[in-house]
Amino acid sequence: MPMEYLIVHFPRRRRVKIDDEFNGYTEELIEIEAGRHVVSLGPPYNFTPDDRTISLEDASEVEPRETTFDPAGAR
Repeated sequence: MPMEYLIVHFPRRRRVKIDDEFNGYTEELIEIEAGRHVVSLGPPYNFTPDDRTISLEDASEVEPRETTFDPAGAR
């Protein structure tokens, strides 16, 4: 399966969970297989939403897919 690239944004450094396994950190380029994935962050659980389901295809190192989590209570 082809590899795709993802960057997860959050104001603080946090471990990134992809399909219930830790795989990298926020603000770093993460390489994962193409397809549908559930992305979340590691503890502390003070972010929103709880998780995001994303579909990865045609995401390169130069133009990765990006997703963002917000601090809980932020508007």
